[in-house]
Amino acid sequence: MAQPTSKESTLTMFELLKPAAAEAGVARLGRLAFAGNRRIMQTPNYIAVASRGVVPHLTPDNVTKHTTFDAAYLAIEDFLEKSQPPVLQLPPGTPRNLQSFTAFPSDRALILGPRRFPAVTTPVGNGAHHVSIFTSTGFRNLTIPEFAKTIELTQPDIAIPPADLFHSSSTPTSKRQIRMVERTEEWVDEFFHLSDPKGRLKEMGVSIFAPVLPVEYPIQWDYLRYLAEDVRDCLSGLAVYDVNLVPELVNYPSLGSLPRLSFGPSKSPQDILRQIALGIDICTVPFANTASDAGIALSFTFPPPESSDMQPLGIDMWSEEHTTSLQPLVNGCQCYTCTKHHRAFIKHLLNAKEMLGWNLLQIHNHAILTSFFEGVRAALNESAEKFDELHKKFLTVYEPEVPAGTGVRPRARGYHFKSIAGQTKINEPSWQAFDSVDASPHPEAIAEPLAAVDGTLPVDEVAPSLEK
Repeated sequence: MAQPTSKESTLTMFELLKPAAAEAGVARLGRLAFAGNRRIMQTPNYIAVASRGVVPHLTPDNVTKHTTFDAAYLAIEDFLEKSQPPVLQLPPGTPRNLQSFTAFPSDRALILGPRRFPAVTTPVGNGAHHVSIFTSTGFRNLTIPEFAKTIELTQPDIAIPPADLFHSSSTPTSKRQIRMVERTEEWVDEFFHLSDPKGRLKEMGVSIFAPVLPVEYPIQWDYLRYLAEDVRDCLSGLAVYDVNLVPELVNYPSLGSLPRLSFGPSKSPQDILRQIALGIDICTVPFANTASDAGIALSFTFPPPESSDMQPLGIDMWSEEHTTSLQPLVNGCQCYTCTKHHRAFIKHLLNAKEMLGWNLLQIHNHAILTSFFEGVRAALNESAEKFDELHKKFLTVYEPEVPAGTGVRPRARGYHFKSIAGQTKINEPSWQAFDSVDASPHPEAIAEPLAAVDGTLPVDEVAPSLEK
């Protein structure tokens, strides 16, 4: 069934369907309408995580045909690898340049932030006037004026201003946390002065979700007051980097009606349910991409099934038991993959390293997430008590972690993986020593020059025979 669109709104508009459950720290039901001809998002819901402007393994036509997510998150650092980025050379007067540049379906909203989620650790932290980012050609700095210019030229549906987040430590000192809050407030304020959210950005249909930092509430209470009192009219939502702070938002009534987009840890559906229970409206779910890469077909449902045994959250499609199986990935799943193909075909594609295998897994995994959130909304629509009951049952029925997978992931493009000195290479080398006995356990091994045998040096680069 076609989704309704929001043609009349000029900015993102959020409506709580159950105002009685609007207080902070409580799961809530709502509706998010984007500017233009975008799909209306029923919340709680999720957004897809894009890489280099696309959802991994899915071309724009497959996104249109076989997926139903309403929005995707993109990172500015994916587009700034050159001194003159092509995305910034598009005509300024063209509406929705980012949509045109990435060829995303016109009914899907795009959310643009400075860094990927999860972000790669940079060698040095942020500066007083810039954010350290990781492009496909290396590390560089992103200034606030450059960020503001990029937002005005690309015109995403939602923009998330830069925040001074953790660098190498997840538990920085109080002094460092205070500096994080001060910098973030300065950056948000500078961005608002440069971009005029109530003027130019509003005319373009660009909404602003302000960052809520992952630091202790007593340290950032004044920053939250700044958002609630000084710039509330400029905001359309909140980007929450620590869901534990959501209950504290009850101290700022003017922020209570704003949608909350979570960038907290999301490694399993249990993490998602916890975020929803605390009052998050939109979840960012990177583990869907990770599972597809690993050859895992997600299999969890909400409400959870009746079972006395712990159930896995996904199925390892590399397992030999699927070699001749004609079953769908998940019985009852109505996605394109499960209705058109079977496990043996997916297993064959993965063994042959055919990219279609990961395409089909990605379609299926996003369909599982869509069905999962539909079940969550149905439970919340019935009652908050029903959701709490099913939430507890889910924790007892399913294993706590998504399976890691036992096969070979698609070849990684290392620009968004390697950032630590001495890190083991992700991709196995195409060539290695012919007589190497110990090749597979160390994928970073390379062919070594011929060595001496019994103290005799090779002559003409030919090693002497070991036979007597």
